[in-house]
Amino acid sequence: MKTARSADKNLSSHRLIVLTTKYLIQFALNIYGWYNHCVMRNIRQTNANIHRDSWVEINIGNLAHNAKEIRKNVPSDTKLLAVVKADSYGHGSIMLAPTLLASGFDMLGVASIDEGVDLRNAKINAEILVLGAVPVWAVETAIEEDIAIPIFSDAHIEACKRGFERTGRKPKVHVKIDTGMNRIGVSYDKAVEFIKKVQNCDFIDLKGIFTHLAAAEERDETQIQIDRWNDVMNNINTDGLLLHIQNTVGTMCYDIPKSNMRRVGIALYGLYPDFPPDNKGFRPDLKQVISLKGRIVHIHEAKDHEGVSYGHTYRANGTRTIATIPIGYADGVSRGLSNKICGVLNGQKVPQVGNITMDQMMFDITGVKAELGDVITLLDEKNSIDEWARILNTINYELTCRLKVRLPRVYTR
Repeated sequence: MKTARSADKNLSSHRLIVLTTKYLIQFALNIYGWYNHCVMRNIRQTNANIHRDSWVEINIGNLAHNAKEIRKNVPSDTKLLAVVKADSYGHGSIMLAPTLLASGFDMLGVASIDEGVDLRNAKINAEILVLGAVPVWAVETAIEEDIAIPIFSDAHIEACKRGFERTGRKPKVHVKIDTGMNRIGVSYDKAVEFIKKVQNCDFIDLKGIFTHLAAAEERDETQIQIDRWNDVMNNINTDGLLLHIQNTVGTMCYDIPKSNMRRVGIALYGLYPDFPPDNKGFRPDLKQVISLKGRIVHIHEAKDHEGVSYGHTYRANGTRTIATIPIGYADGVSRGLSNKICGVLNGQKVPQVGNITMDQMMFDITGVKAELGDVITLLDEKNSIDEWARILNTINYELTCRLKVRLPRVYTR
């Protein structure tokens, strides 16, 4: 009996410790929630390594502004799909998706099933469509995660059948037509037959049909694709289906009757695509969402004719004050921008000098009052990444995607 009483006493003590720990954890979570709501509600950051004096800032307020600008220029009965592939072009899809969905967008577009799964794991329950080709062996995962996929081959149909047999659920699909991009999709001259075949499959939930404009900035090229699209639409039953052909440029510059959803990407992030020369259509007032900043970690003087950085591609003309920030080409700032860009320090433009190195770059801050820890801004609303794209002879899309490599992202409003 003594042993039993001792055991009961130990069990009671154990329960008391467990309950106390539980309440302490709950108390701590409540305190954190209060702090997060009252103090941190206007700034959030990812779990990336933040032990560096350099970061990307993402302005969620600007994102919401851009989304609403686009929504108000599109017919209210037309759905909108927000393209959040490549981690929202380097901006952070998990953090941005809720704002896009709250700002008038109906669906999310990703490049792969994995990107869709990431959104599902973040408790984002909106409709998701994969825009890129899906491996046949991954169809079952798409079904389980409630992610719609593109199909355009008999192999896809067979994979959908196997997925249905294994899960008991019909895969959601959009048929992808190739009307001139020559990338993926069933050829436009075979699309009618393929779509009718899919519509006769009782194990597939056909949600939509889409194609992609290859050169929306060229009206003649685009009209060829539109004509091919219309020819297919006129020969199938499209009742209840989402029909989407317009990308960002198409959304702004083309009214296509046989389309009831539009896909918008780069404009959401405050950057303009290339427009047709006639510039007909609407051009929303966009605000760049991304900024890039770094703190000065070192200041020193370079004497007359001394070189700066690898190769000494820059030499001081007289004594110059040089500042270093911890951002380099490994962070997504191309070495090709060396000696060609400027930053902003305490309201004044300062030229970047010397070759951009893997982890650091230097600026000539001569004549600017500055000290260690001051911020040099490379990109913001007034300093567009479009200028970098012009210098590098590339597109703004590519450059925003590069900035996701290792820089922490801070989210502000």
